[in-house]
Amino acid sequence: MELSLQQKTALVCGGSQGIGKAIAIELALLGASCILLSRNLTTLQQTVKELPVTNGQSHACHAIDFKDVDALKKLVAKITKDHTIDILINNTGGPSAGPIETADPLDFQDAFSQHLVCNHILTQAVIPTMKQNGWGRIINVISTSVRIPLDNLGVSNTIRAAVASWSKTMSNELAVHGITVNSLLPGFISTARLEAVAESFAARANIEKAAMQVQMRASVPAKRFGTPAEIAAVAAFVASPAASYLNGICIPVDGGRTGSI
Repeated sequence: MELSLQQKTALVCGGSQGIGKAIAIELALLGASCILLSRNLTTLQQTVKELPVTNGQSHACHAIDFKDVDALKKLVAKITKDHTIDILINNTGGPSAGPIETADPLDFQDAFSQHLVCNHILTQAVIPTMKQNGWGRIINVISTSVRIPLDNLGVSNTIRAAVASWSKTMSNELAVHGITVNSLLPGFISTARLEAVAESFAARANIEKAAMQVQMRASVPAKRFGTPAEIAAVAAFVASPAASYLNGICIPVDGGRTGSI
């Protein structure tokens, strides 16, 4: 099975921490050079220093806030002018928790821009070279709410579903060019995002966060939270040559929690 990513370059969004950082590490272990995007330059630079270079890779990073769409367009234009991007990891922190009934309409607009619109900008930028090379991997990190909406995550549920539909549509158009587009659906993964979600759930239930975390773990057949490295392992396979016929799907990585086939 061919898993090597030597001579490949990956553009990894949200690469300074959590799932994005874990994916960058895993891709680098397989030989890829990684270009990381995130808001915090200091954290990004530290992460770059941690990435493996055993295959002679060259890693880089750029600070960018996805709230500034025009700045993202300019940055990705520069990146794709200087580098051939073979793998794109679309990974953006989720919208704030809260019921959909009381959500501000502008919250949907902002989340749509930061997730779907920015994903689209990045994808459009890398497609031309992927087409020329007849090879490419676009991987979107979304959420299990694509399958079953999660309570108290109204805006997130809505936008994540839009991204999944966008991803499937894109996969149908790009497959003929040797480009695959797939989505990962993380469940309860031990990240800063999960801490914030647990705190929100606890406040709504009027219980301590620790008690809520016990309940959340109990809802997972594996009876534990996942780790970013476990998401990264799946992402690395989907990015590899071995996954060439895997296209247009959403893959739950959730310890079995999602209650659907």
